[in-house]
Amino acid sequence: MNQIQTIILLILPLMLAIILHEVSHGWVAGKLGDPTARLLGRITLNPIPHIDPFGSILVPGILLLTGSHFLFGWAKPVPVNFGNLRGGRKSMALVALSGPVTNLLLAVLSSIVYHLTFGDGSAGLAGALILPIHLMARYSVILNLVLMVFNLLPIPPLDGGRIAVGLLPESLAIPLQRAERWGMLIVLLLIVSDLWTRVLGPVIYLFLRILGM
Repeated sequence: MNQIQTIILLILPLMLAIILHEVSHGWVAGKLGDPTARLLGRITLNPIPHIDPFGSILVPGILLLTGSHFLFGWAKPVPVNFGNLRGGRKSMALVALSGPVTNLLLAVLSSIVYHLTFGDGSAGLAGALILPIHLMARYSVILNLVLMVFNLLPIPPLDGGRIAVGLLPESLAIPLQRAERWGMLIVLLLIVSDLWTRVLGPVIYLFLRILGM
């Protein structure tokens, strides 16, 4: 399979992974009292409102074209007014957790599709349709696990950082929240460093083994 075919098969799983991740944040926030995402039209599968030119197009494109060992991207963050949430910081943690949980569910569903289509001997048109579905399911498992594990890092503004701020005692939560201004710099350093493969790689491979991939 050439690079163009691989990119085509990656687009749909990547878009679904990052869009549903963000939609889940807005949906859970709405259930907990904040209608901001709904009022701004962000609880939708239409990719246009979610596309971040840098995180949804440029970063994944560069990683694909440079033959990177992992693919990563993000959508435009769904706006959440944490002051509207019932339950205070614990509700903020639930909103943050919804994204990684959504990616885990997508990975599980994709693994089921992968195993159901594995080794299918269909010929002709049926085979031509099943093989791309099988490959997209495999990519979907990997992409969703990468997004889940990466986002659970306890670094604001990643979901793991917001979960930690929501659950830690105030004496620890406040300093961690203040460190958010340096968060994206730390995230970028992780992406370009070997720490990614050494720390997160084994966790992702563990989930892949659990899912039989």
